Amino acid sequence: MKRLLLVVLIGLAAACEHGTEPVAGTLNVSLTTPNGGSDAAILFTVVGPAALTSVSAPAGVRLFMQPPPFGLANRFVLTGTIPGGTILTIGVADVGKASAYTATVQQVSASNSQLRALTGYSLKLTP
Repeated sequence: MKRLLLVVLIGLAAACEHGTEPVAGTLNVSLTTPNGGSDAAILFTVVGPAALTSVSAPAGVRLFMQPPPFGLANRFVLTGTIPGGTILTIGVADVGKASAYTATVQQVSASNSQLRALTGYSLKLTP
């Protein structure tokens, strides 16, 4: 009887451990802008608990970044007509840790190359 109980407990422990394994996936970096469609460039950072596994930008914008491998803190520049909404998709090792990733706007430029005030700009990461 004690052996059976021990086997059951080991099985339960293994099942619980299995449920906490990392699940790789993607997060969308979405931009809120007070100047929808009239921003020409944006510099921003993405910081997280693990290195990014991939990065892609939507069609119509040009992405500049450090070459892989990515680190815990990554800087990106997008140029072109920067839309509101999803501006970048990042690959992460564990989507269960999505809330541990942050994205911060550093600078935004208008089409005349003038820097904009950052009031009204924000970035949000979502699975």
